[in-house]
Amino acid sequence: MIVHDVPVGIPVSDADPFADDVLEEPAPLQAELRDAGPVVFLRRYGVYGLARYEEVHAALTDWQRLQSGAGVGLSNFRYERPWRPPSLLLEADPPRHDAPRAVLSRILVPRALRRLREAWFADAEALVDEVLAEREFDAVERIARAFPLRVFPDAVGLGPDGRENLLPYGDHAFNAFGPPNHLVEKGEPRVAELSAWVNAQCARERLAPGGFGARIWEAADKGDITHEQAPLVVRSLLTAGVDTTVHGLGAVLYAFAADPGQWRRLREDPSLARVAFDEAVRWQSPVQTFFRTAVGEVEIGGTVIPDGAKVLMFLGAANRDPRRWEDPDVFDLSRDPSAHVGFGMGVHQCVGQHVARLEAEAVLTALARRVERFELAGPPRRHLNNTLRAWESLPMRVHPA
Repeated sequence: MIVHDVPVGIPVSDADPFADDVLEEPAPLQAELRDAGPVVFLRRYGVYGLARYEEVHAALTDWQRLQSGAGVGLSNFRYERPWRPPSLLLEADPPRHDAPRAVLSRILVPRALRRLREAWFADAEALVDEVLAEREFDAVERIARAFPLRVFPDAVGLGPDGRENLLPYGDHAFNAFGPPNHLVEKGEPRVAELSAWVNAQCARERLAPGGFGARIWEAADKGDITHEQAPLVVRSLLTAGVDTTVHGLGAVLYAFAADPGQWRRLREDPSLARVAFDEAVRWQSPVQTFFRTAVGEVEIGGTVIPDGAKVLMFLGAANRDPRRWEDPDVFDLSRDPSAHVGFGMGVHQCVGQHVARLEAEAVLTALARRVERFELAGPPRRHLNNTLRAWESLPMRVHPA
């Protein structure tokens, strides 16, 4: 453990937000940090932590003074070499960020998703029919992982082979935003292999005509982005477009197993499917943390953060801040969760969030027609990741309608 100099007049925590026990259950530390003050110095890593909603929301939208271009993880790209070429979406700021973001925004417009809607709802019906042939199953393996890997790579234009590589690649990418701990070490033996596979899928010739990936390359042909940027934009889509949706689906399925009353509400009104997904993202926050880097001296909550310092935003803590949310630890379909920060905010807000919502709506609508209630058939098991909050296993028993 490296001991960093402590700034004067600021609450200090010696806790490790990336320790296994905290990743397993972050709520106690999150509450401690929220109660300590608007800014807390995390001595172990020498970073400034924000755990309250107001400060996290403000930091997410202040790209001018809190940059993403120096990395959205603990590593500081001003001084350290990234393990892969930085993401043009997550790890770049305007103006470098603008053209890739604009291209993806045009490709993922609601009109394009409406064209996918019928096919994805049919795919969800087929998957649910397969799964419900059994009364007990692992909801992570059979639904939360299976559906995104079934429909999203198709939409991007990937072939059928090798899709299973997307999850371990994404898992390592999100682990790498944290410190170089055992979770990062676990993924390192396969980094070269998985990176090579993902990079190969981003090439124009590997992508089916008409898909999101081919349209990114068409944007390069028009000059909207460069041909050098095109594969990096495709890679960003593949890196961020699967794991987060998988864990969001796991969160909402767990929520309904834990509270049958909320499932009855959804069955009575299936139009609540998207609200349910957003409320699960608020409640469980599949993306728990992201970093920014101060540009010049930045004042937050009465604390002056020095130039070049890393700022750790606890998205999961903000999404359960009682200063912003009533009964924040409760999953509640009567809540309007739309202001949650689970998809970020500002210019770096998740460009694919509507894709994730459509996937969740398709799955939940198919389940609502066929399942009277869920219940856990055994102890659920967490999958630990430095950035993501995820389930490894959700043994589920269903009672058909």
